[in-house]
Amino acid sequence: MSSRFVVRSAVVTGALALVLSGAIAAGAAGSAAPDVRQPPPRVPTSTGHGGAVSSLDPVVSEVGLQVLRKGGNATDAAVAMAAAIGVTDPYSAGIGGGGFFVHHDASTGEVETIDGRETAPAAVGPDVFLDPATGEPYPFYPDLVTGGVSVGVPGTPATWDRALERWGTTTLGQALRPATAVAEQGFVVDQLFHDQTVANQERFEALTSTSDLFLPGGQAPPVGSVFRNPDLAATYRALAAGGVDAFYEGALADEIADAVQAPPVAAGTDLPVPAGSMTAADLAAYEVVDRDPVSFSYRGYDVYGMAPPASGGTTVGETLNILERFDLGSLDDTAVLHHHIEASALAFADRAAYLGDGDFVDVPVDGLLDDTFAQERACLLDPAAAATKPVAAGDARDYDGVCDADAAPGTVPEDTESTSTTNLTAVDQWGDVVEYTLTIEQIGGSGIVVPGRGFLLNNELTDFSIEYDADDPNRIEAGKRPRSSMAPTIVVQDGRPVLALGSPGGSNIISTVTQMLVNRIDLGMTIQEAIAAPRVAPQNSARPTAEQAFVDRYGTALAGYGHAFTPTANGIGAATAIEIGPDGLLTAVAEPTRLGGGSARVVRPVTR
Repeated sequence: MSSRFVVRSAVVTGALALVLSGAIAAGAAGSAAPDVRQPPPRVPTSTGHGGAVSSLDPVVSEVGLQVLRKGGNATDAAVAMAAAIGVTDPYSAGIGGGGFFVHHDASTGEVETIDGRETAPAAVGPDVFLDPATGEPYPFYPDLVTGGVSVGVPGTPATWDRALERWGTTTLGQALRPATAVAEQGFVVDQLFHDQTVANQERFEALTSTSDLFLPGGQAPPVGSVFRNPDLAATYRALAAGGVDAFYEGALADEIADAVQAPPVAAGTDLPVPAGSMTAADLAAYEVVDRDPVSFSYRGYDVYGMAPPASGGTTVGETLNILERFDLGSLDDTAVLHHHIEASALAFADRAAYLGDGDFVDVPVDGLLDDTFAQERACLLDPAAAATKPVAAGDARDYDGVCDADAAPGTVPEDTESTSTTNLTAVDQWGDVVEYTLTIEQIGGSGIVVPGRGFLLNNELTDFSIEYDADDPNRIEAGKRPRSSMAPTIVVQDGRPVLALGSPGGSNIISTVTQMLVNRIDLGMTIQEAIAAPRVAPQNSARPTAEQAFVDRYGTALAGYGHAFTPTANGIGAATAIEIGPDGLLTAVAEPTRLGGGSARVVRPVTR
């Protein structure tokens, strides 16, 4: 069996798998699927002991809860939950995508990560996104994202395998059992699944394998019906029997490559469905990367996140470092939000200037997270007035903390990240913590279901800059990972994890995680209040997107600072989080209403 990981880390513990008895291992990750006739409830908040999980889907959280109840640890639960997401939320994530896995080991106190981001195939070139008929980039949506040209080499199966090897107590085959049962038995279609299918109807109709699966009879499955995916169940069984190599080598790898190079295009579609170049050799060469986390301190807490190619860790960190120059606790809520919007704009300017795959470009991570650099950037934050946007990037390689005399104008690159993706959080009875964000990018990814295999392929390559610039850190290159905004985050105090959180939402992920941390740490909200509070998504633009509830509550007051907003009826982000109290009390939270509400569960609930 070939190795599917590389280590780029100063400290690596190696495999930490605990070999349990067959009965315990099978029980931990091999429990039966929830009864489709009685879908689990959506519970936004649960408190208790013995372990906890949170996700955007009640079936997924039920799977994780049962793993913990039967002796599995946080990694076992996270992998089983992620596999279930591939069944019940296939438009957000699945084995055709990638993600970032952050783990706190209670036995060592270390936070470690796995980079399972997709990679560009070996044959891609700088003109990959250009329409050969025009010499110009394809229109982004739905033309460019729908087809093989947008598909990166998936990293999710290798992520699961590596996570279980390092920290799990079970095998991949056992971890896949609950999701396999859900795929076989089916799940009850909710409004979100139906609506997302309808929104993708044109794209799905363009591909025969996709319409066969998700548009039975030519229509989206109705709310309340039971949706089954026996092809995915069979694929999971193949991975259980053959291990991760059954995905990256052999027949399935050939079929993935064929679907990318020659998508199963339906007759009569008006979409171009451009083909890609991925080969079976690209799949065989894929490796996840064990990376050191990025870390920074904020008001007495140590905060850990993902290193590049994720931009979430550094951008959340820089934003908070800038905010730490100010006494937010002495300000009212509106003033705090003004500071948050302004600090975010500065950090997003630096994100655009520097962030890409650190294995290909020099990303000044230390500079971006340096308090002296934060002080220099904070000089540009006027506590009484909004800056003219966009603001310019700072010099993260040459700084002294001294304020510049004048702020230069900046530019805003096109943001092509989808607001899709998903996130889960798990804590076990031993105190291990997992924060895992995973995706296939757009809602529905590339639109390509691998024929007969039951899963969608990602469109992650469109997270690279669409127009090639040799000086752009996020330019596309063979083997490179596209920049991501994912920000799975673990917060530690005095060596003990106190909070884990993350969110989907494309580039809005960064603002969601940052705002939740400010809500909890600076504004003193409970974690339940912090996740439910109305959100804004400042990204160095003159009119940042904000939820209507945010505009209604704060718009008039923030206008006094010079802020204006673009309201959205859709929610920003869809977070999950678990807080660990000093007495070990777990408070698991999910969204109360965004995307229909999530599901947070604990092993032994308590009434407060």
